Amino acid sequence: MPAGELVTEGPGRAPGARTGRLRNLRPTTWVGLAFALPLLAYLLIFYLYPLVENVSMSLHRFTRASFVTGEAPFVGFDIFGEVISSPQFWPTVRQTAIFVIVSLTFQYVIGLALAVFFRRVFPLSAVLRGLFLVPWLLPIIVSGTTWQWMMDADSGILNQFLGIFGVDPVWWLNAENSLMSVTIANIWLGIPFNLVILYSGLQNISGDLYEAASLDGAGPWRQFWSITFPLLKPVTAITLLLGFVYTLKVVDIIWIMTMGTGTSQTLATWAYSMAFGKGSSGVIRYSEASVVGTILLVIALAMGFIYLAVQRRQEADR
Repeated sequence: MPAGELVTEGPGRAPGARTGRLRNLRPTTWVGLAFALPLLAYLLIFYLYPLVENVSMSLHRFTRASFVTGEAPFVGFDIFGEVISSPQFWPTVRQTAIFVIVSLTFQYVIGLALAVFFRRVFPLSAVLRGLFLVPWLLPIIVSGTTWQWMMDADSGILNQFLGIFGVDPVWWLNAENSLMSVTIANIWLGIPFNLVILYSGLQNISGDLYEAASLDGAGPWRQFWSITFPLLKPVTAITLLLGFVYTLKVVDIIWIMTMGTGTSQTLATWAYSMAFGKGSSGVIRYSEASVVGTILLVIALAMGFIYLAVQRRQEADR
């Protein structure tokens, strides 16, 4: 019997059964594609296309006239060299690193402490946990404006509180202290996200492990370092990755509070100011802004690949 017939016919398989199954699958496949097409169109139009255009603009010399004439000479990586050699670049990189690392560290530590605290059920625990989500739910403009008012040098509530202890007023939003101020506000904004993700991760840890450890004489700290923290590693990794990507591209809270002036300027706010001629950049520089945007994209992708490598190593160790 020819080999082709062995595929379509045999014991328990009627001729043409495979063709029938394909016909039955086709409507389901088309329905699935119909549901997926809006999402795919959204990703292509609002994510992929802007990313491709951003990279293209970083390799061409774009000016205002380019959008009229359609002429933008290809310059390769020349603009990358100009941006990296700029006196603003490395100080901005350092400020961005401080902003991201300090924000992530405090957001994670405080979020984890709150998650462990709320793991124990007590009266009004659900209500208090819900109240911690308020900073996450408020519009950024409300949060930024509130923090700007609280840190006002003359009438801000923070200086009034410090005055009770005889501390001189702090100029929170001046050029020297602006990075510290926006970092504090961003930490406050990011704690609820860490609390929600880490709390959900704690719910997946069996209580039997803690009971067994308690019977063996392990105290709360020993249980945390031997059970909670190791088993939360997968959740910790994705929490830090998402937090890193979000914090790296933060513009709104910084712009509302300081407009990215002084030490509060990060790579994201620098790109924004160059793209629109605002803040520290009075001249619109489209290509330079695209270069900084491309650098941010590369950094985010690098962190994503590092996360995937760590995940694969953890799975291999299991």
